[in-house]
Amino acid sequence: MNASDAGPPTDQGGDLPAVAPQLRALRRRAGLTLEAAARAAGLSPAHLSRLETGHRQPSLPMLLALARIYGTTVSDLLGETVADRDAIVRAADMEPTRAGGWTYVQAGASGRAMQALRVRVPYGSQGDIVRVHPGEEWLYVLKGRLRLRLGDTGHLLAPGDSAHFDSLTPHRLAAEDHDGVDLLFVHTLLQSPTATLCLGPLTGELP
Repeated sequence: MNASDAGPPTDQGGDLPAVAPQLRALRRRAGLTLEAAARAAGLSPAHLSRLETGHRQPSLPMLLALARIYGTTVSDLLGETVADRDAIVRAADMEPTRAGGWTYVQAGASGRAMQALRVRVPYGSQGDIVRVHPGEEWLYVLKGRLRLRLGDTGHLLAPGDSAHFDSLTPHRLAAEDHDGVDLLFVHTLLQSPTATLCLGPLTGELP
């Protein structure tokens, strides 16, 4: 089995299964057989078939590879339309949302495969929450210092530092100083594009 064949089953209750028929339609539009498309993407035909029937969840790298092979974009694979998406987000429309002590401000348009946020992390808030979920995350420290734990490794990030990692890596974030930390934060929403916040469940302490 290909290493890329491993992956959790799709959550049939979410929005992602709608991607499945789009994957099949775009492959056929490109004039590719299941076997040819799978070979070009580095997948087995069985795995690509499971993606097209909604029994497997495509990762972002898979979507990027398939979009390139089919001569389209990830937005097309996700079935998005231009009318559903605004390119500009005005400061006056950025309403803050508070959850678990953190403050979130939407910094990107809705209805996309990625979500962009400005995040304020106060000192001593959510430092024990371990997040594990499909997708990728990128963050950039604007102000203050961030204590980031990725798996078994700890990192201290200062203003201007950034991190880009697979969200399936257990991770947790905490402000290092009493003044808190301000971040730019981008993460993928392949599991549920309508989700509003990246708040993982408390799954226990990392070593």
